[in-house]
Amino acid sequence: MQSGEPSRTALGAAFHRAAHQVLEQGRIFTDPLALRILGLDSAAVAEEAGERPSGRGLRLFIAARTRFAEDSLDAAVERGVRQLVVLGAGLDTYAYRSPWGGRLRIFEVDHPATQAWKRRRLEDSAIPLPACLTFAPVDFERQTLAGGLEAAGFDRAGQTFFTWLGVAPYLSKEATWSTLGFIAGLPHGAHVVFDYGDPPDTLAPEMRALHDRRAAYAAGLGEPWINYFDPPELRAGLLNLGFSAVEDLGPPEIAARYFPAVTLPRRGGHIVRASTV
Repeated sequence: MQSGEPSRTALGAAFHRAAHQVLEQGRIFTDPLALRILGLDSAAVAEEAGERPSGRGLRLFIAARTRFAEDSLDAAVERGVRQLVVLGAGLDTYAYRSPWGGRLRIFEVDHPATQAWKRRRLEDSAIPLPACLTFAPVDFERQTLAGGLEAAGFDRAGQTFFTWLGVAPYLSKEATWSTLGFIAGLPHGAHVVFDYGDPPDTLAPEMRALHDRRAAYAAGLGEPWINYFDPPELRAGLLNLGFSAVEDLGPPEIAARYFPAVTLPRRGGHIVRASTV
């Protein structure tokens, strides 16, 4: 991410969410605000997506991770969670279409430049800000997640759900484990859903070539992919931090759950849910 500029990859993820509404009719997850926040219509999104047919796999993965996160959140709210923290919120629209009304307080955490850009997009799109939402701008070069949330009025004593989608690949391992350690250390329980990729050298040749093209594109935007995990090591690390339940969906499990007609390789992107309660 360039200094003072909003995240370009956040815009790309938002485009894929919108394209899923158009090209797959939102079959995996429905987001009535996905097009609106971008300021694009269905025809424009379909045309642009059609120019990049290789993006279908990433689009389905982004749709699946969003559905998994929101389903997991709904189940947690039913069990008493009353706080949601959206880490690296980008143009995520959950806060503006949440079915929970006053039952769920929502914090959106992002870099100040990306958050300011989002707020302009919300205003331009005439999407109202819900009373349950608090923006928490955090520049991780100058402040901690704990400090940023505290300044925003976060209640450390409340059981909290974190979504952290499309962020870990851009962070160092140290920053990733630090964030997960903060979540695991909350005194009254926490849940997190995040995603990660298998190490590139474990991918089959065709998948490695596709990965390398996408990684080069991200690097060209100033947002390189630098972080990967071996699944058993990640699970062991999460348990060591204090997470008591870990669910890790790799490509075959994601396909079986959300798009069974599609065959995916054994290695690739993963979606994880970890809980301390």
